[in-house]
Amino acid sequence: MESPGPSCICPMKSRLFPFGSALVSVALLAGCQSGVAPSKTATGAGTGAMIGAAGGAVVGSNSSMGAGTGLVGGAAAGALIGGIVGMVQDAKDRREQDRLSQERAYQQERAKKLQEEAKAKASLEEELAIAEGFRISDLELNEAKRKLDSAAERLKKLQAERTAALAKKKDLDDAQAKTLSTEAEIARLEEELARLKGETVPGAPLPPGEPAAVSPPPAPGRTGP
Repeated sequence: MESPGPSCICPMKSRLFPFGSALVSVALLAGCQSGVAPSKTATGAGTGAMIGAAGGAVVGSNSSMGAGTGLVGGAAAGALIGGIVGMVQDAKDRREQDRLSQERAYQQERAKKLQEEAKAKASLEEELAIAEGFRISDLELNEAKRKLDSAAERLKKLQAERTAALAKKKDLDDAQAKTLSTEAEIARLEEELARLKGETVPGAPLPPGEPAAVSPPPAPGRTGP
């Protein structure tokens, strides 16, 4: 028995080779355009061609048209659909770029206009100030300076009075607080020392069980102090 050798496969390869070369050419054309990023139209066409060719080859191999015919038809249809989709996306991108360019131009023009208006306003204010300065006499200027000096002196005096009043109040509060603390310490020490000496401090509570001190009776012959 003779085995079906290369004679059965080579004709199919020879028929598919031109179509495969065309498909590769379309893909390379979509992906490389003189080193520039491909447009979405070209990219979509290339992608659609490859997907359509793969699908067309499968459909063609399962039908009477053959894999080669299906590949070519699928590639053409895929390239057309992909190109249309990419072209629509390119148009959207161009519109967006145009809108952004117009927005940038508007903002730049507006900023330039605002800058010019601010410069013109500052120049006008300076001219008005110069014109007003010509109308001011030396007597008026000296009087204004005298009033300023008098007001500054008055403010300084009031601030000094306020500071002195606050200082007096603080000194009084400190003195009173220290007096209370000192008197409390004196009372504590008097009580402690009297207790250690065995003396009774007037007004101090007696220890438990200690009889109250009795004043001695008056001497005979004396009826009073």
